[in-house]
Amino acid sequence: MLFSSIIFIFYFLPVFLLGYYLSGWRTGALLAGSAAFYVWGEGAYVLLLGALIVANYTGARWIDRQTAADRRRAGLIALVVLDLSVLGFFKYAGFLAHNLNAVLPGAPLPEVRLALPLGISFFTFQLISYVADVHTGAVRAERGLTRFAAYILMFPHLIAGPIVRYAAIRDELHADRRRSGQTGLGIQYFIVGLAQKVLIANTVAPLADHAFGLASGALGAPTAWLGAFAYMLQIYFDFCGYSNMAIGLAFMLGFTYPKNFDYPYASRSLTEFWRRWHISLSSWFRDYVYIPLGGNRGGNLKTVRNLLIVFLLTGFWHGAAWNFIVWGLYHGAFLLAERFGLGKALDRAPRPVGHAYALLAVLLGWVLFRASDLTHAVAYWQAMADFGGRHLPDVALARLLDNEAAAALVLGALFAFPLFPWLCERLRVVRLQPSAHLPARLDTHGVHVLSTALMIGGLVLSVARLAGSSLNPFLYFRF
Repeated sequence: MLFSSIIFIFYFLPVFLLGYYLSGWRTGALLAGSAAFYVWGEGAYVLLLGALIVANYTGARWIDRQTAADRRRAGLIALVVLDLSVLGFFKYAGFLAHNLNAVLPGAPLPEVRLALPLGISFFTFQLISYVADVHTGAVRAERGLTRFAAYILMFPHLIAGPIVRYAAIRDELHADRRRSGQTGLGIQYFIVGLAQKVLIANTVAPLADHAFGLASGALGAPTAWLGAFAYMLQIYFDFCGYSNMAIGLAFMLGFTYPKNFDYPYASRSLTEFWRRWHISLSSWFRDYVYIPLGGNRGGNLKTVRNLLIVFLLTGFWHGAAWNFIVWGLYHGAFLLAERFGLGKALDRAPRPVGHAYALLAVLLGWVLFRASDLTHAVAYWQAMADFGGRHLPDVALARLLDNEAAAALVLGALFAFPLFPWLCERLRVVRLQPSAHLPARLDTHGVHVLSTALMIGGLVLSVARLAGSSLNPFLYFRF
């Protein structure tokens, strides 16, 4: 079930919210509704997720009771191995078997082909962060199985994040949540995310699909650049839109999720980009991989090693394919270059130079991410560089680039930058301030109270597009 679907917006969500607010046991209602949401899309895989929840709940409580460091560490290792083994089997077994068969002599290994459980990359990392925090003593193990299951299964973040740490919503899990006072704010977030997904990401997607679907000999430089730019906007507004809808749904339920995007295309370096893009994932790798490996302590060689490990894993997390691995290392190489000299040069350069550098590096990286394989990515780059090539006019692209697509490209290019907050301030829209009813940390989202007209307009246009469109899954569902 998609957040950006008629059935979710007008059937599942109203019925669920009605039951949730009328229920005397909101945690139980949240767990039941989240289980129903997951079963709708995955069926029997909910049993796998349930088994992992019970195993990690039981194991974390065992770790919490131990006083000996070696026993606590053994419990942590056992749970992490369990969680990663399940993720590895479903997501990477086929990739590993295929590559081993290509290099090893003898009988081929069987290649496992299983449907990837929705959200497995996200809920696996959430489970690992929980048991790791229990191991270090950052949090105490949750004593209520229902609350722990609701934390993992909570449908706003279950499928595609953000990766929500237990400590961030622990108090809210234990609170009554009957007077959250955040429903209006949640509706605003949800509508903004819906508009990002439906009006921009879905509208520019056919341009990217067309360009990346062409054979290399038929791909000219203008089409290649337009396709790459369209995909750059598609993946941002698709994933940021999902995150905003998830944050909005959480507000409706009385929870505060962390911000996951902070205008990453406004960055002046790749280092800054990764502070702004998919923040919950990059902070997860920082806290649970980079820092435990030693971070930037221990000299330059260890810093290089640690950064490359992190970005190798970041790429592999996104998909079991070589182009994702190379994409991760590509970004890691830029971060290393910026750490060892390029960053200082960018600081001294005019701001437009830094912005242009970051946008171009990210754009070329998205080609690696979107291409079907490395050969396709190299051919696409060659087409982008072949401005003198002779190609027939792309008639199909001309048909796709209609007024709606052109408007989405322009609006996407504008609103990928902090134009929205600037407009709110210029229109004298009241900025949300901390109050007795809202936690002070809400203000860190930079949320503005939007006018009713803008909200209604965005919702009406989005629903109108959904009513006449086919299935529009989020890109990160497959990761």
